[in-house]
Amino acid sequence: MILGFVIWSLMGLMIAGLGIHSLRSENVVGFFAGVEPPKVKDVKKYNKSVGVMWLVYATLLEICGIPLLYLEQNSAGFVLPILGTVLFTIALIIVYTLILNKNKA
Repeated sequence: MILGFVIWSLMGLMIAGLGIHSLRSENVVGFFAGVEPPKVKDVKKYNKSVGVMWLVYATLLEICGIPLLYLEQNSAGFVLPILGTVLFTIALIIVYTLILNKNKA
């Protein structure tokens, strides 16, 4: 399932790119598509927090995808990366809510 891992890794790299963009941005970065970014007290601190959050999320997703290298097709082991992704995404939303509450203007 090397192809599955490659696709998984490409998505992780895209998310890491989002984190790098957030770290370097001069303007407030948003979390949700199509919604205006929130008003925050310190733009640099907020952007750094959001950027680090995205980079940690991308790293966790990459680690979660490693079993794809060793699993046979149609294996029950595919449940682990999927459940990990769901749990990490829920954690991502919680962490973003904490960042937003801490930095809200």
